[in-house]
Formats: sequence, C-alpha cells, structure tokens
Amino acid sequence: MSTEATPRRTPPRLLRVRRIRQLSPQMRRITLAGEALAGFPVGSDGAHIKLMLPRAHQIEPVLPTLGPDGPIWPPADQRPITRTYTVSRYDEAAGELDVDFVLHGDDGPASSWALRAQLGDAIGVAGPGGPDRFMAGADWYLVVGDPSSLALVHAVLAALPADAQGQVLIEVPDEAEIQPLTAPPGVAVRWLSREGGHAGESTLLIDALRRLDWPDGKVSVTLAGENAQVVAMRDFLLKERGVPRQAMYAVPYWKDRHTEEAYHEERHRIMDELA
Repeated sequence: MSTEATPRRTPPRLLRVRRIRQLSPQMRRITLAGEALAGFPVGSDGAHIKLMLPRAHQIEPVLPTLGPDGPIWPPADQRPITRTYTVSRYDEAAGELDVDFVLHGDDGPASSWALRAQLGDAIGVAGPGGPDRFMAGADWYLVVGDPSSLALVHAVLAALPADAQGQVLIEVPDEAEIQPLTAPPGVAVRWLSREGGHAGESTLLIDALRRLDWPDGKVSVTLAGENAQVVAMRDFLLKERGVPRQAMYAVPYWKDRHTEEAYHEERHRIMDELA
C-alpha cells in the first residue's frame, strides 16, 4: 500500500465552523478552522478522523487530554459524543479542514449537529488515522463507494497518477445525490441510483462488480460504504477474483437502519478480518 508516515499522536483539537455549503440535498460540507488546526498532517484527505460533539446541555464539547497511556476522558456526563468521519479536504495555507456530512435528520447526533450548525460553533477533532487508502504503483485501480465515502473517493482519485487505469462505481440513493467527480482520463466513473431503495438490500454494486472485465496485473481496491455491501464485495473480490488482502482497503462506514453505537463492535470486527 502507500508509504505515508503514521502521524504522531496529538491531543484532540477544538475547532470552529468557518463556512457551510450544501453540496447536494443530502450532503453538507462544513469547513472548520482554528489555531488548534496548526500541524494537522498534510496529505490527510480521505483519512479517518474522530469528531467530538457537545452534549445537549453543552455549548462546546469537553475534550479529553492526552496522557502517557492514551486519552484521559472527562466524566461520563461531560464526555463528548464521538463519531468517525473522513477528511474531505485539508488546506494548510488557508488553515481549513472540510468534513462532509450525509444528512439524515435527527437520527444521529452528527447529522443533527450538522443540520443545526452555525458559524462559530465548536467541535473537537482527533486524528487523522486509518489504513492506507490505495496501493500505489498498481496496474489497475478499482474504487467503489457511496455518499458516505465520497470524500475518500475524491482523495484517492486526486492522488492517482495521470496515466492511471481503472473503474469507479458509486451508488447513490437517487440521482439528485450525483456530484461532480474528477478522475484521470483512463479511469471510468459510473453512478448507480437505487431510486430510494434501502442500501442494505441493494445489489447494484455487487452486480456491477461481477460484470466487470477483470484485468491482468496488480489491482488496487478501495472499497467503503454500507456494511452489507462492503462485506459482500470484499468476499467476492477475495474469493472469486483473488485480490490479495494487502491490495485492498475495505472499510464499512455504516450499516443501514443501525446507529453507530449499535454498529461499533461489528464494524471493528469486520476491519480486523482484513488486518
């Protein structure tokens, strides 16, 4: 995989909303800034971060401090609500960090926070971290995702060489969620709409994978999105296409009709299977 250095551990950063932009009916980009952003690792687009949200009775989150053995958390009634998200863009010169939120009402604290966010609102950010997003030097690149992983897809495509060859498959809930996407000339992009159906029951992506003409040479796979789909596609690529585990980033970001709390342990078990 790629050879980016692991960022040194730093305390969580308290940042504030600088700008809000609606990218699509269900996608909102929130730009964060603040003095604490200094030193955020360059080249982190597409990497995982932990967002730390204030509780209902708080204006600002109470962030953990960093001790010799890891984070030291505040008492339970003060502890921030944490969610895993992806860096959409980090601009060191501008001192800005973009995070894209899929809006699904008040079903989750992160979506609820993003719906109500105002300029100046505070949020904590820890990280970045996570596995390498693609294998550099591959002969062919396969990138598969959905709205939850569009930031990852953008980051991978921006990092590919100009002569890269490959395929991008992205499933969206409906055509209104299709967004501009720039890829090298040799990388074909296909959008698949499930027309309002449930993501956990969709087979659009796995069906499209099965129909792909499989190339010779080294293949790099970047695969992220809904749990059931990621597991099905991961197993197909491992068992039917013989893709080596070390050539695959396969991370389930969410589970249809499940909260992050209910899904947390299952998500990490699936990630451990690829370690």
